[in-house]
Amino acid sequence: MMKTPSRLMFFALFALSTAAFPASAPAAAQEAVSVEVVPSVLSLEVGEEVTLEVRVLDAAGNVLEAQVLFFPSFADGRSGSARQSIDVDRATGRVKAVKGGEFLISAIVATARNLRGEATVSVAFPPLDRIEVTPAGGATYVGLATRHRARLLDTADDERDGEIRWSTSNPDVATVDRFGILTAHAPGNVALEATAEGVSVVARYQVRENPAAGMTVSASAELARTGDVVRFAATVEDAMGGAVADLPVTWTVMADPSIEATADIPPAEIDDRGRFVAYFPGVYTVVANVPGRAARSSIEVHPRHVSQEVTFVGQGQVTNERTSDLWVWEGGDGRDYAITGTHAAAGAVYFWDVTDPASPVLADSIVVDARTTNDVKVSEDGEICVISREGASNRRNGIVILDCRNPRDVAQIAVFDDELTGGVHNLFVYQDHVYAVNNGRRFDVINIEDPANPRRVGRFELDTPGHAIHDIWIVDGVAYTSNWGDGVVLIDVGGGDRGGSPSNPVEIARFRDIGGRTHAAFPYRSPTGRFYVFMGDEAGRPGFDGQDRERTPQFMSGYIHVIDMTDPGNPEEVARYEIPEAGSHNMWIEDDKLFAAFYNGGLRVLDISGELKGNLGEQGREIARYMAYDPDGVVANAPFTWGPQLHKGNLFFAEYFSGLWAVKLEPRRELVP
Repeated sequence: MMKTPSRLMFFALFALSTAAFPASAPAAAQEAVSVEVVPSVLSLEVGEEVTLEVRVLDAAGNVLEAQVLFFPSFADGRSGSARQSIDVDRATGRVKAVKGGEFLISAIVATARNLRGEATVSVAFPPLDRIEVTPAGGATYVGLATRHRARLLDTADDERDGEIRWSTSNPDVATVDRFGILTAHAPGNVALEATAEGVSVVARYQVRENPAAGMTVSASAELARTGDVVRFAATVEDAMGGAVADLPVTWTVMADPSIEATADIPPAEIDDRGRFVAYFPGVYTVVANVPGRAARSSIEVHPRHVSQEVTFVGQGQVTNERTSDLWVWEGGDGRDYAITGTHAAAGAVYFWDVTDPASPVLADSIVVDARTTNDVKVSEDGEICVISREGASNRRNGIVILDCRNPRDVAQIAVFDDELTGGVHNLFVYQDHVYAVNNGRRFDVINIEDPANPRRVGRFELDTPGHAIHDIWIVDGVAYTSNWGDGVVLIDVGGGDRGGSPSNPVEIARFRDIGGRTHAAFPYRSPTGRFYVFMGDEAGRPGFDGQDRERTPQFMSGYIHVIDMTDPGNPEEVARYEIPEAGSHNMWIEDDKLFAAFYNGGLRVLDISGELKGNLGEQGREIARYMAYDPDGVVANAPFTWGPQLHKGNLFFAEYFSGLWAVKLEPRRELVP
């Protein structure tokens, strides 16, 4: 992740997000030269609230009318969302202290110069209440080293940083180092104590003689490819040949890669559960260790060899406006169509005939009252199209429902903006309902069985401090919402096992990536039987407004987290896909392939077959990449890939600066010996 101060990241994200500034903003707002926040310095206690006031001034010191949005960040510039620590209402400037710390509130105005004012907020830390240590004690064996982790919790039940002192009651039985690693030396009873700020906790252990007399190791495979997960298992036996089930095993790898591996990643890795994956081909020896015993097993790893060629098919060029999202579908007439929205433009939406993807034809277009039509979706029967609106002149925003039975003559059916005035950034259409992201705080469910008379039937909102939502995706009656610092949430809206429905969404599970910014999520049930959710970060780098025709953008970061949710009650982050020079945006998964848009990193295709673990981008899993260069783009020759979709063997994707593109992944050519 970039180390850029987070207030600048919020500044960049603000410019990127089309946050609800109207296209017809008052002319006076364009003359603003400074922003004052009152008060500019605040000291709060946890739970205390205050509302900031903002004055937008021109060069003569006159106060102007302008819309202002408020964004929190950490004052020390560290990455990660500050929303869970300092709850700020984006529109009103209401600030509520949730956790102790130092914060910065940026008040940003929609002007060409993106003016901002700042307020610093100091929130006093409540007193420390308790320490939680894991593991909390039990039995251990002579020679065994056990790592302990401690959480400091204050009276507000928030986790704190602080220095922890470790000690044991009998150093002859066991000792502990400053990292909380307890080493057992002799049989007996011992107490491990952790102390901080006058608060302490004790974990009690009974140290036993080491029973291990023998050990063997087995593997799920003797031959693998880079990226394949091989599971190793160790069997520990006592002197009578009985199994010792509670003696922890330490795993290590001895590597002999076939090529020199001196990069910043190891040739292979193995975790504490014996799950092994190699990044380079070669021979690897996996060693299992318990005190006084070791056993090993070797495995041969071959190259993955999954690369394929991508060929250009066609382009629906848009060079006068920036393109946002897309959707591709088969119409009722049997022909194929695509719809693309526009970003920071004038509310345009384009309909394309892509039956011949080599020659996309503009079939129709429609303009609505909006600054941005960010998201576009089509109903399962291909008859109803719904588009999101941000920046409407009357600030009511909401969604627009269209009749697209004839994509050559699209007609508006209805506008629904009741309680959606803050802007709809993303939406999903599923079984006669629209799930609309409302003002970045919740999603509303709108029934469109009668599309001329839409009506709200439900809504869902998190209860965490400073919560937010960016996107929603629905598969088999389960909604996957992307909630920035709150991660991904799975919600039963009619297909889960929690009795949920469109009018009664019920949470199933959630996974919060600490420090991440979950912008998009996509579920995938692997043929291996595992269920993965791919979570894409989005973090802005400073200086982005998307409007400089002379500058090639290089300003996004963030990667895709892979979460194993086979057991929804125990989700585990098992893998990642990262492009260091670019940041992730939207994605599509089909046929064991991940199609990912990485902004200035272009379009990437990744092999996600088999069990997943580790850094997928370093395992030879990348099938292809494609950079869409257009000399006539809004920014010339500047790939900025927004979102992909696979349709009938062709891969369509939206390019921010140059419109709709279609490419084809050619069959892999086998080498003949």
